[in-house]
Amino acid sequence: MRHQAVTVLGLGPMGQAMANVFLDHGYEVTVWNRTPERADDLVAKGAIRAPTVGEAVRAGDLTILSLTDYAAAYAILEQAKDELAGRIFVNLGSATPAEARQAANWLAALGAAHLTGGVLTPPSGIGTPGPVTLYSGPREVLDAHGATLELLTGIDYRGEDPGLAALYYQLEISMFWTALLGYLHATAMARANGISATEFAGTAAKTFAGMTEFFEFYAPRIDAGDHSGDVDRLSMSAASIEHVVRTAGDSGVDATLPTAMLEIVRRGIADGHAGDSFTSLIETLRR
Repeated sequence: MRHQAVTVLGLGPMGQAMANVFLDHGYEVTVWNRTPERADDLVAKGAIRAPTVGEAVRAGDLTILSLTDYAAAYAILEQAKDELAGRIFVNLGSATPAEARQAANWLAALGAAHLTGGVLTPPSGIGTPGPVTLYSGPREVLDAHGATLELLTGIDYRGEDPGLAALYYQLEISMFWTALLGYLHATAMARANGISATEFAGTAAKTFAGMTEFFEFYAPRIDAGDHSGDVDRLSMSAASIEHVVRTAGDSGVDATLPTAMLEIVRRGIADGHAGDSFTSLIETLRR
């Protein structure tokens, strides 16, 4: 059975990892990068280095865009604008939902199909069991090329709207960076008080694992608009975060992060939610 021919545009660490996986599975892989030398190792392994974007796109049944952002995608695809009709593009670069929808419309107007993707793993996870990529766009396109895309990661399809994968991706990334920064801030306080990052790691892991119970308990209440203060109160949250701010100061650690959290909580209190749950802040954040 003939494997699909795959083109990879963009050979940063993620693009390199994807091209290598396809090569390992016997695919015909064509690559293109603004800096051609980045393809040297892949070419030595059997990839074809296309001299132009147009030749790269023509060579693949499927074209993977592994680029910094959608601005880079436009800059590259404009070089082959007249050759995009009938082609399939999977854009795995980060974008806002609006940018993903705009790109899908732009390609559709040129006769091409577009899937939005959000890769939820670093390059080291590509081709390994477990990681997933969020996808949205035409279901028939995903069905036709799913076997190829599953070589990279598992597939989490979010619907026809090309903006949905980008939206879910940004939701997860928002939580990821916020949580990671919280971890680093706590670790900085721990180290300032003689506790190593290794010693603290177990406690941190238990804290994050326990967050799933929070999500499961509060999500139905949030959907119902129920921010009753029967379990927790925003005034209690303010007092708790104030202690974190003071502990950071006493430890000689920058308190910008907990101070910003405290400011949001105080805004919620000013909105009249002192006796309501911490979840009432969702109303404050929406404004």
